Amino acid sequence: MSTSARSFGRFVAAIAFVVGWIAAPAAAATTEERVKALEAEVAELEAAVAAAHERSASPDVAELARRIELVAAELEQLKLGEAAVEADEGVYGLGPAASKVYKKAKGVSIGGYGELVYQNFSGSRDDGAPSGKTDELDMLRGVVYLGYKWNDKWLLNTELEWEHGSTGKKGEASVEFAYVDRLIRPEVNVRAGLVLIPMGLLNELHEPTVFLGARRTGIESAILPTTWRESGVGLFGEVGGFSYRTYVVNGFDAAGFTAAGIRGGRQKGSQAKAEDFAWVGRLDWTATPGLLAGGSLYVGDSGQGLADPAGGTVGVSTRIFELHADWKWRALELRGLYADADLGDVAGLNRALRLVGSQSVGEAMDGYYVQAGCDVLAARGGDSRLLPFARWETYDTQAAVSAGFARNPANDVDVLTLGIQWQPIDQVVVKADWQDVDNGADTGVDQVNLALGWVF
Repeated sequence: MSTSARSFGRFVAAIAFVVGWIAAPAAAATTEERVKALEAEVAELEAAVAAAHERSASPDVAELARRIELVAAELEQLKLGEAAVEADEGVYGLGPAASKVYKKAKGVSIGGYGELVYQNFSGSRDDGAPSGKTDELDMLRGVVYLGYKWNDKWLLNTELEWEHGSTGKKGEASVEFAYVDRLIRPEVNVRAGLVLIPMGLLNELHEPTVFLGARRTGIESAILPTTWRESGVGLFGEVGGFSYRTYVVNGFDAAGFTAAGIRGGRQKGSQAKAEDFAWVGRLDWTATPGLLAGGSLYVGDSGQGLADPAGGTVGVSTRIFELHADWKWRALELRGLYADADLGDVAGLNRALRLVGSQSVGEAMDGYYVQAGCDVLAARGGDSRLLPFARWETYDTQAAVSAGFARNPANDVDVLTLGIQWQPIDQVVVKADWQDVDNGADTGVDQVNLALGWVF
């Protein structure tokens, strides 16, 4: 598997953003001023229609009526604020519900989403041994977005999440993000707080109505550890046909890394160790309707002062790179992602964590997935969507290990997912899929998943 993953090539890339401080941003009309201007324009157009009627100029009347309709629609959008947000609209890389505060004229915005997931596991592994897994029905996530827009320049956006139905039974309550934006102009804005790391296709866009499948992909769990958030500050905006986000954040805590990936190294804004910091940047092409294509890069150290038994501390330099594309064209939905991670000083990290043999943290991790779906109801129109889909995923969290250590073939994983999902309206989705899970140790366990999801 790792050979086919690396057949995509080793990508060496840097995304650099050179942005100077803009001391005097161009003056922008406030929402109230824009409303007044549009109301005046509607009045002028209505007067022109009356004059055209007097001249019996029917072509002029038709054109003026069309212009009135367009202006009135924009005026209604401004006045309604968050109530006018369409279910499939998101801004600055966020999901539709998470974007509500940006469409609010002023004051409080409320949104959210939820996921109820049933997992039915095969009774045996691929090698015939009992799987030892118990079927599970889980109120996986319940999320509330709370935002507040003080004015056209300053806003607060937060996501509060409850996992697994109850904090009393392995569940937890978390702040998924909480940041303040200073909106300056479309090209450059400032963000500070607990932010979502802008990597991959799921970490920022993880509402259940915007991705196919009852479960998130393995790659975007082990290598791009969704949901991944850290505290930091940075810039975001749109320039020409491109959008970007770039932050400086606290680094991982490598003490949580394992042979299965770097997920345990997330600090999540909770008393985060800040001996080491990291930079992350993302650049996307968004000008083509239906197409999102780009990449991101994460660079920093993760040692956080961890002592090496051989002396000194371990730095654990961490570089993660990914490329992604998502294309929606008519009834067709195509998606693909490639991710690659490289860690330094892993031998020292293994010593510090007392890992031996095949327990080694991977020096290199890589993987990719490709996915295709088709809305079979698209030709009929209406709100309902029915999408059969297929996804092939392959990844290895020990693509390379330090000298003297061994790779565990169980971490060399292939997953084929075949499924279907139905959206009776944009805000509600029902999902069903089957996953054929294989690995190099022949211990994979297949499963069937059912899910109910919603956003508001």
